[in-house]
Amino acid sequence: MEEDFIKIKVLLNRNNVKYKIQEHLPVHTSEDAARIRNVDIKSGAKSMIVKADNNFYNFVVSAAKKLDWKKINLLLKTKKSRLASPEEVLKVMNCEIGSVPPFGNIHNLKVYCDPSLLENEFIDFNAGLLTASIRMKSKDWVKIVVPEVVDFGK
Repeated sequence: MEEDFIKIKVLLNRNNVKYKIQEHLPVHTSEDAARIRNVDIKSGAKSMIVKADNNFYNFVVSAAKKLDWKKINLLLKTKKSRLASPEEVLKVMNCEIGSVPPFGNIHNLKVYCDPSLLENEFIDFNAGLLTASIRMKSKDWVKIVVPEVVDFGK
């Protein structure tokens, strides 16, 4: 879990990205995270692992939105997709639900981003830990992660 936090910091430093780390009490929901970070919930990067047809994907949306499963199923060309279980998230991302960083690419996952997240100059996210958040410019995140930007939020 700490491993991904370190990997993300190394990746950001290697790419000369400015970012801030905030250590805080453990947070489990987007609402709690926004409150403890003292930021608008819209800037939160809600990062979730979705399973479809035995494959895993990283979906990232503004924390003020939810996933639209009809849009996701159309995008993934499947009839049924679902959130990965806590055990699957631990296996695939090496962290627990609530701390999934929007960096599925470091685990060779395809990353999809809803445009709602990119409406913010800055994004805030848990970076593999429930007790540490990173704040960075959304444009820098896009340059590093290179997500497919597609509408799947509601």
